[in-house]
Amino acid sequence: MSDKTMTADEVVSRLRSGMTLGIGGWGSRRKPMALVRALLRSDVTDLTIVSYGGPDVGMLAAAGRIRKLVTAFVTLDSIPLEPHYRAAREAGAFELTEIDEAMFMWGLRAAANRLPFLPVRAGVGSDVMRVNPGLRTVTSPYDDQETFVAMPALGMDAALVHLNRADRMGNGQCLGPDPYFDDLFCEAADTAYVSCERIVETAELTKDAPPQSLLVKRHTVTGVVEAPGGAHFTSCAPDYGRDEAVQREYATTPWPKFAARYLGGGLHERDPE
Repeated sequence: MSDKTMTADEVVSRLRSGMTLGIGGWGSRRKPMALVRALLRSDVTDLTIVSYGGPDVGMLAAAGRIRKLVTAFVTLDSIPLEPHYRAAREAGAFELTEIDEAMFMWGLRAAANRLPFLPVRAGVGSDVMRVNPGLRTVTSPYDDQETFVAMPALGMDAALVHLNRADRMGNGQCLGPDPYFDDLFCEAADTAYVSCERIVETAELTKDAPPQSLLVKRHTVTGVVEAPGGAHFTSCAPDYGRDEAVQREYATTPWPKFAARYLGGGLHERDPE
């Protein structure tokens, strides 16, 4: 079994401008912020970002790295609308494909199963079809003749996710109450990089947690990064909650000033307990 451990900078060295990049987590929860920081320190740009968006999208948007965004929402959870995303969007800084949350999930499932699309009821009869004129519908070939949205696959060149634990081979463990869709991001992407709070021996992954917590399988993972506090300032339950003070600072501070601290190491990781 190969050792897939690498640093965050080594992950980013494998990314290229113009790629389609998926980012796991949900809103301001369990985002791979150590990897996002490393990406922001690089010169990689012109990205298509696929994300249930949070500060990952806001920071990349503020830094001018996004060409196109595919999302169901962009939020900081306790701050409903991500302010840096909003400013970039109002300025017309990137192209936006905004779809229903369920449509997004089925797009990931289609890509994970290497299908061109999957039929889904979500979106039928809504304005999502009007604002995304490229979407198509399909009719069931069976007696019901029901019409569905044909949600296209959300294929990605690379995916970044953050989990609680992982081993060196790429098996990733979620110890929190919600897996979000990090496994689908890894399965849908050509390459996937997992950061984690701690790298442990494989046997330790199921010592105190059930096998069902092994969310990400090693065959879908290209690299593993040990990054304690690597989701900060977003939450990573049960290891730590969201750092609301830093999030408020982020939401109310001009991006260049915040970036000088955040990317320079002043807020590099979670404060010690």
